[in-house]
Amino acid sequence: MNILFVCIENSNRSQMAEGFAKHFGNASSYSSGSRPSGKVNPKAIAAMAELGINISHHQSIGLDELPKLEWDWVITMGCGDACPHLPAKNRDDWALPDPRDLPPEEFNIVRDEIATRVKKLLA
Repeated sequence: MNILFVCIENSNRSQMAEGFAKHFGNASSYSSGSRPSGKVNPKAIAAMAELGINISHHQSIGLDELPKLEWDWVITMGCGDACPHLPAKNRDDWALPDPRDLPPEEFNIVRDEIATRVKKLLA
């Protein structure tokens, strides 16, 4: 199964979702941004490290840098019109707040919701 997680900056939500998908399942997971920031937020790296998941090697990339795959799932992360329509067998929008500017305890609430949704997707 090929899964793509898309948010605007590809620095928080989609990065954590990709990390969880790689940690929990045997799916090929990727993440990308419609306007990538060029870096993964250190807060996302730290939040995932608290759970023993290392995303420090991830890179923030644009949609044009993705491999040309047939996506089984494209999950947008609450980015509305800023996330383009990508061809996929299945799609969903997880309307999650961008945790970028949230304090750690609220950031982790978003992280934990992403974990729950990724587990459900992979089940």
